[in-house]
Amino acid sequence: MTTRQRSLLLAAGALGLGASGASSYVHYQLVSNPSYASFCDVNATVSCTETYLSQYGSFLGMPVALLGVLFFAAILALVGVGGQVGSPARESVPGYVFAASTIGLAFVLYLAWASFFVLGAFCILCVISYAAVIALFIISGGATPFPMTTLPGRAARDSRALFSSPTGLIVVLLLLGGVGSMIGLFPREEAVAQAVAVQDLPPLSEQDRTQLAAWWDVQPRLDIPVDAEGAPVLIVKFSDYMCPGCRIAHQSYKGVVDKYTASGDVTHVLKHYPLEPECNAHVPGGNHFASCEGAAAEVMAREKGTADAVNEWLFANQSALSPATVKQAAREVGRIEDFDGKYAEALKTVRA
Repeated sequence: MTTRQRSLLLAAGALGLGASGASSYVHYQLVSNPSYASFCDVNATVSCTETYLSQYGSFLGMPVALLGVLFFAAILALVGVGGQVGSPARESVPGYVFAASTIGLAFVLYLAWASFFVLGAFCILCVISYAAVIALFIISGGATPFPMTTLPGRAARDSRALFSSPTGLIVVLLLLGGVGSMIGLFPREEAVAQAVAVQDLPPLSEQDRTQLAAWWDVQPRLDIPVDAEGAPVLIVKFSDYMCPGCRIAHQSYKGVVDKYTASGDVTHVLKHYPLEPECNAHVPGGNHFASCEGAAAEVMAREKGTADAVNEWLFANQSALSPATVKQAAREVGRIEDFDGKYAEALKTVRA
């Protein structure tokens, strides 16, 4: 490996680490702050949020962005330390990077396919990470001077040297510590439902009430054919179980809705609007391919008295939704025995 090749590998690794770090920050903000607006959300198509909060934004429960940070940090440590002049592993380093980037390339090609063709979204930070992996693959492939069949033997030799070196041990411990810290600090909840604590907020002052009433009086009015059931406030929510924004809205406002529907001051009505053409002719290009099943499951669960439980499960497990998982949840959570037999009839209600 020449000095120039090492510099190029370091540059590609730094680019990927920067993009993955920014992605991790955005993902963290999205799941911990429902009001956060990502700087890389330009429109419905050019959107980081749509990608990060989809089922493809996490792998085995860990955000893909965090996996990117770990991958590029390991590459930088490997090239930066092992690729130094005089290092016994210098010749082998590009082979290690090539092997790692081959796996990484397969992973990012899958993510790119999911983003562009399934979600129909273009994530700027993701594309930068993809480009960094491709660059690592090409550069390391050209810098590897030995047959890849010799890599296992080289890895065994270099591992022994690594663990006998104080510098190598320190680097490994720092990487492991960083991994543990990031996994531990990243929020496990899909969103922080800040509105749940609404009971602890101070009551509105007279001035607040006056300002709110003045604002409310000038808002446009639209009569909708939904019964408010005598409540002074009617909330009609159009929702899709695979829509990240719908999940965040559900979790953010659940505390408020629960509080005031219990007192009779608010009537909350859920209207299904799946972004899937099977049950919504208005979205012929929709790609939320378990949304119709989710909406149908909630409709069926109303007869069983388990609609709230099904609704909560679907939003909480959004990243894992598929027709198969929805049917399983309908059976286990909603106590629905004949999902397929009732599906067509339930879709009539969804479309209504």
